[in-house]
Amino acid sequence: MRVVVTTPTGHVGSRVAALLLQAGERPVLLARDPGRLDPGLRAAAEVVAVDLTDADAVVRATAGADALHWVSPTLPVDDPVAAHAALGAVAARAVTENGIPRVVLQSSGGAEARHGFGEIDGLARTEELLDATGAAVTHLRCGYFFTNLLLDLRGLLAGTLTTTLPLDQRLPWVDPRDVGDVAAARLLSTAWSGRCTQGVHGPADLSSAEVAEVVGAALGRTVTAVRVTDEEAAAPLRALGMTERQVAAVVGMAQGLRSGYVPEDPRSVRTTTPTPLAAWAWAVLRPAAAAAG
Repeated sequence: MRVVVTTPTGHVGSRVAALLLQAGERPVLLARDPGRLDPGLRAAAEVVAVDLTDADAVVRATAGADALHWVSPTLPVDDPVAAHAALGAVAARAVTENGIPRVVLQSSGGAEARHGFGEIDGLARTEELLDATGAAVTHLRCGYFFTNLLLDLRGLLAGTLTTTLPLDQRLPWVDPRDVGDVAAARLLSTAWSGRCTQGVHGPADLSSAEVAEVVGAALGRTVTAVRVTDEEAAAPLRALGMTERQVAAVVGMAQGLRSGYVPEDPRSVRTTTPTPLAAWAWAVLRPAAAAAG
């Protein structure tokens, strides 16, 4: 089986690549910078240096693929939503021109709404573009990644978890490695066809207050969830030099979640993955916090 994996240095892609190797496959890894790959993984896989924005290169690299794992990275451009849609068009072209029969897309909860979810709107457009290819496609509707907490280590170490969501609003929180498990299982299976959606929800829906309690226990300090306004959330993003479209893409995701959103894929044995936030926080967040001082 020729399985092509994009973003193999990411939290999800690296897990997918490792599992495919363990399953006896030799995956094709499309990496913008192959030097960032684990040396053992690089030696065991077929590695192609590819910029995913280069459609011709992606078409060449995916020739003969039996399955494609597509992840659209967030690009440092003015309009992240349009950039995701453009990457979706690249993926759709590769699938169409190469006749790739099966695709697993790393999408997100909220994409089913098609608009009103900030950056996720770009993934919604990618879903539509891949659906139009006629290939068998599974859209992984992922919950909120544990690893997003690493983006605000300074705030957590200061004792604050900020959010624009109501503090009691529960969301599915998931370990990206578990997303990789589900993606690899889908890529290796030939038992499905047509258009599918697959929720990847982690073991529990958690409120911001509950997340703060779990994180605080792992860090050995009190962490309090604090709700801020959209403008208060936007200000530090602007201070980092983000454009207004970039800010809107980030803030808009929470705006969509506050709008009465109900996931198309409800929590079930099919969508529930095993790793609890506490286990990840002790194994990953705590050492990262220690390293950050």
